[in-house]
Amino acid sequence: MLWVKAFHIVFVASWFAGLFYLPRIFVNLAMVAPDSVAERERLLLMARKLLRFTTILALPALALGLWLWLGYGIGLRGPGNGWMHAKLTVVLLVLGYHHACSVMLRKLVAGQSHRSHVWYRWFNEVPVVLLLIAVVLVVVKPF
Repeated sequence: MLWVKAFHIVFVASWFAGLFYLPRIFVNLAMVAPDSVAERERLLLMARKLLRFTTILALPALALGLWLWLGYGIGLRGPGNGWMHAKLTVVLLVLGYHHACSVMLRKLVAGQSHRSHVWYRWFNEVPVVLLLIAVVLVVVKPF
């Protein structure tokens, strides 16, 4: 089970690396001058490739997490397992964030996004907070 846990951590870290950087590309896209078509297309290409790669990394992270959850049987019932329910909520929020990134990318590709680079900078902080909460829940198990 330790191998499963080790690979789960690696894939989660890799997934989050993509979620940390993808909105940063959105920041750059929001700052591109309207007449800079080549720069915009290059950034869109980078964003599409990163989203695809990040999605691929999310799949084993989720599968291995499910394997750990079912293998250890934690969080199913009983006292002291509230942390697992909270962590699963964080996982759902991360999946929602990942989906929101794909929706934003589609809008950027279509030229329908009118958000500022400042908004994207704030949006870029969300996965940092979610990762912090998840790690604290798993390590500290506060409830």
